[in-house]
Amino acid sequence: MFYDMRGKNRVVAALMVLIMGSVAGCGASSAERSEEVVQETEVLEETGTQSQTSIETNIIEIPQQVPNILVDQTGFNVDSEKVAIFRGKRIPSDFSIINLESGETVYKGEVVKATLDEASGKYYGIGRFNDLREPGNYYIYADYIGESLSFSIGKDVYRAVFDEACRKYYTNRCGIAISQVDSGDNGHSACHTTEARLQENTETTIDVTGGWHMDELADRDVYIGTRIVDNLLLAYEMNPDAFTDETGIPESGNGIPDIIDELKYESDWLLKMQDTKTGGVYGAAVTVSNAGGDIFSAPVEVTPVSMDATISFAATMARFSYVYQQFDQEYATAALKASDRAWECFSINQSVYESTAAFRAAAQLYRATGSDKYQHVLDSFFARDDLMTLFETDENVFIGAVSYLSTNQEVDKEQCEKLIKALMKRSEAIAAKATESRYLVADAAEGEDFTTLLDEARCLTITNHIIYNHEYTTIIENHAHYMMGMNPSCVNFVTNSTERNHEDIEEYKGVMNDPQKDALLIFMLSVLEN
Repeated sequence: MFYDMRGKNRVVAALMVLIMGSVAGCGASSAERSEEVVQETEVLEETGTQSQTSIETNIIEIPQQVPNILVDQTGFNVDSEKVAIFRGKRIPSDFSIINLESGETVYKGEVVKATLDEASGKYYGIGRFNDLREPGNYYIYADYIGESLSFSIGKDVYRAVFDEACRKYYTNRCGIAISQVDSGDNGHSACHTTEARLQENTETTIDVTGGWHMDELADRDVYIGTRIVDNLLLAYEMNPDAFTDETGIPESGNGIPDIIDELKYESDWLLKMQDTKTGGVYGAAVTVSNAGGDIFSAPVEVTPVSMDATISFAATMARFSYVYQQFDQEYATAALKASDRAWECFSINQSVYESTAAFRAAAQLYRATGSDKYQHVLDSFFARDDLMTLFETDENVFIGAVSYLSTNQEVDKEQCEKLIKALMKRSEAIAAKATESRYLVADAAEGEDFTTLLDEARCLTITNHIIYNHEYTTIIENHAHYMMGMNPSCVNFVTNSTERNHEDIEEYKGVMNDPQKDALLIFMLSVLEN
């Protein structure tokens, strides 16, 4: 599932462990011996027994040492720009890169742009090693501040991460058995295969099998699901060559990119969530389980029709229809009809001229159909004085504008020019912030959330697709570096396969285990894979 049931890490030992502190320095690495070591303190619970007599629980604090040379632990592609961040009260003028297997120094470089952060009293510098192109595993050493964690250089270092992120949705499918051999702890038998009751009319049941579990409660949510599908469809449209037909899901090898097969699985469920009478869309299918009960065998209830779900459904199914017509024209047509029915339901209940969600849906339906009824809604928004402000602040307007820019239907060229200028302005602001940042990303103050960082990477990716700029590609890659280790905590927040990763952090589940962030991660990595 999109969560991690990992408990708190604890050290259980006898009180005698305290005397070991006097010899803790034996065998310490150069990073541990360095002058500047960032320390995170973990509170560890210690218990012990002596002669079968209970000894009172003691709490001790053990410092956890964090390197002061920050690198992307996943690594760097051979042809990409390669960078590390150095920090400390004393910054060296140069650094060495050592082959992890042989111990040989293979590269020497300079630390540049050292600047003082007055708040912490530490200097931050940058080291580049673009000329190191030999595939292998390495780490960096520098005087005063010690060693980095290890990293790789290779021809396609992000492929495994990218495929894992894409495959995450398969492991969270509802309604089918997921093999533990392939999916580990995420494996389970076929779940929620019976009909679900409507919350508003408990005597009525409908088939809502399928879709993706969105959280540890195994709930399935239309609004969240449509947003994920929309982002992944847009990522596919912009970088189709990044997505393969061989990620190891049941549909692999059928001639259709696996990500499209996965999106169809969710779309099948979304279509079941549409009320056949009104065209409205139910909000969610929620699992009803008692505390401690098996969520996979628990009954399911369907929440009432939601206008937010209905208009978001209309937008996403229109985009899905547009993309999927190359694979199955009949299914694409059915999806488009469902989208139009949802639009009509929403327009009866709310004003399409006042809802920014309707603007997004109108843009995608106009792209798919060319109908004047959608064009009229778009024109009403184009006439608004606050459109550019909404472009900056409202997700619906931003994505709707991007959809309008990508249509083959007749468009207002003047409005397109305004939207492209607004998109470039927004991206230039992100690029400027990233250039000025000591971590080379636009938003480095968000802790472990990454929502803003991923949104900004998506904006750069979209702009880079329309008007290619090598600087944007580098900044997007720096965002990936930041999330995979080139951050203040030296933590890989994406995967658990590197030395220091999100499993070392209490209560943090990792970016891939959040379905919405996972989609944005895929969006970001798709441009690097392309």
